[in-house]
Amino acid sequence: MDLSIIIVNYNTKDLTYQTIDSIIKNTHGINYEIIVADNSTDKSQMCNYDSQYVKTCKIENHGFGHGCNSGAKIAEGKYLLFLNSDTLIHDNALLKCAEYMRANKDTGILGARILLRDGTLDHGCKRGFPTPGAALYYYLGLDRKFPDSRKYGAYRQTYFSESETNEVDSVSGAFLMINKNLFEEINGFDEAFFMYGEDLDLCFRVKEKGYKIIYFADAVITHLKGQSGLHKSSRTVIFHFYDAMIIFYNKHYKNKYSIVVTTLIYSTIKIKYWLTLLKHKGK
Repeated sequence: MDLSIIIVNYNTKDLTYQTIDSIIKNTHGINYEIIVADNSTDKSQMCNYDSQYVKTCKIENHGFGHGCNSGAKIAEGKYLLFLNSDTLIHDNALLKCAEYMRANKDTGILGARILLRDGTLDHGCKRGFPTPGAALYYYLGLDRKFPDSRKYGAYRQTYFSESETNEVDSVSGAFLMINKNLFEEINGFDEAFFMYGEDLDLCFRVKEKGYKIIYFADAVITHLKGQSGLHKSSRTVIFHFYDAMIIFYNKHYKNKYSIVVTTLIYSTIKIKYWLTLLKHKGK
């Protein structure tokens, strides 16, 4: 088996069907399987999906990383692709990615060029790590004012074209390909992240082992962003979004910065959390 495609289905049966159909219609020349890790709480369960390509496993909902890890445990492919249930595959993108991985042994993780419904880039598909400095420049909007600057554009990697294949710090968990042996070696996704941040953390640990993280511009997919999982204005989603920032900072940066910087980081995240709650109050 060349490739195991792992999709976590959380109450998104119709979207997941659509994603699977796009894979089957647009993937040729590669031996693959699709594993649906189903942690749905409604009638979106897919345990009886009828296709020779699809395996399903019913799991309890302990977060996105847990769902991905559960699917990986039964995967038979040399490479694993973690794919969102609200994505569409185009132009044999999966074969292109697998061929790149085979030809470039120093690539630990590969991400595709991810476009939103309107054709613009989903910037999460090529990112720098959110160091305090990079995060500050991003929130101040300096990457938009100085997109060609490696300093100010560090987080969104705005200084290179979206049509260029490049080494980056992190790619999006909406489309993340990794060698299965490497995934098992680093013990998969850290399940301390319930949702959000687990892709950044995985890329960070893979880079620490000396592998490259590649944004692969030649493989293009569409991300119907905001339709999978809970609604983005949900208090639960907002909590996990900001909680992931704290978990990531504590794990990778806290010991590298002074107590003053750490206090400032905590305060900023807390303020943004409460402002976001107020913004979505009543929704």
